[in-house]
Amino acid sequence: MPSVQISSEIGPLRSVLVHEPGNEVLAVTPGTRKDFLYEDIIELDIARSEHRTMVAVLERFADVFHVRDMLGEVLAGEDARQLLATQTSPVVRSGDIAQRLVDRPPEELVEMLIEGTEEDRGPIAQMLNAGGYALPPLPNLFFMRDVGIVLNRHVIIGSMRHGARWSEELLVKALFLHHADLQNDGMLYDGSAERRLDHTIEGGDVHPVRHDLLIVGLSDRTSAMALDHMCDLAFEQCGISDIIVVVMPTEPAAIHLDMIFTQVDRGLCVVSPAQFIGPARLAVLHRCKGQAGVREMPNFFKALEEADFAMEPILCGGTDRPLQEREQWASGCNLLTVRPGVSIAYRRNEATLEEFAKVGYRIVRSEPYLLGEEDIAEGDRAIITIRGSELVRGGGGPRCMTLPLRRDEV
Repeated sequence: MPSVQISSEIGPLRSVLVHEPGNEVLAVTPGTRKDFLYEDIIELDIARSEHRTMVAVLERFADVFHVRDMLGEVLAGEDARQLLATQTSPVVRSGDIAQRLVDRPPEELVEMLIEGTEEDRGPIAQMLNAGGYALPPLPNLFFMRDVGIVLNRHVIIGSMRHGARWSEELLVKALFLHHADLQNDGMLYDGSAERRLDHTIEGGDVHPVRHDLLIVGLSDRTSAMALDHMCDLAFEQCGISDIIVVVMPTEPAAIHLDMIFTQVDRGLCVVSPAQFIGPARLAVLHRCKGQAGVREMPNFFKALEEADFAMEPILCGGTDRPLQEREQWASGCNLLTVRPGVSIAYRRNEATLEEFAKVGYRIVRSEPYLLGEEDIAEGDRAIITIRGSELVRGGGGPRCMTLPLRRDEV
């Protein structure tokens, strides 16, 4: 029986994979931040504290697995070591690195792979105090959603749009291939082996909302060619019959679909209003199994109705345009649902939280919840809020930072 099973965004969460930000984040400087896809630099200790709070909340609902621990476990075996040594060699082109991946203890390998491995410096680099990495540090790894996707019982390894994240694909591939707690029905698509131009796909753009229905974003990070390929595979192997495609804008605030849309309950989602409501709304396509071509839909919500999956929107930032823009930028649409009607969100997005309160949600701070001073009863609608002043500088929210492995059916 596979250990992984995801067929919705809201089913009760049973297991999830996370990565606490570590020393790899220190590689992001004012001079390197664009290379590492950051808009700003973050304070590591505060980011760790915020992330640990999120994990503590998650542990009330699900088994929480950590990348460092799982990677250390698979690297105790020969198969995962050989996989990483073989598949990094064509890129790194360093016999020394390949040998270290084969013969060093697991804890050292984990540090090398996540925090980066510096190259030996020649005399010019030494004189100029310059350097580089044979294996890159992975400051984006705590955004686990992008690099791994569970679709029903199959797995998709993301094909990252930017080269700074190429080795993340290999780490997550090694886990899904070799860790006993991540058994699955097979790798639907292996982005780590993708070498074609214009074939990129990232998990922030892939929303499995029902066992037969996907909502996906065509974005700067996820290409049309890759989406068509994934659709064909999902139709053939995963029981998917309908795929709704949101054609995303090319702008830093909306790099993935989950930055402007997330489902949070049966019949309920949070959206960035400018992208989904009004004359400037985004184009939406519908692709059906067994039908040639795609149809352009009048709007996103009509497409959902046709797929028998109607939802009402909660407006990120409320009705005030400046607040909408500010809170969308601060991941106000990027929530993780741990069971129907209970989600985790950043506390800073106050106008969005007020919109949740209007439809019957309680806004529960993580601190009293974790201390047992405030309870969430079965059937309650609630948003559990965490601080996110530093995590959000990395460019994502609770959905971005989690890779759900198993959910109960809804």
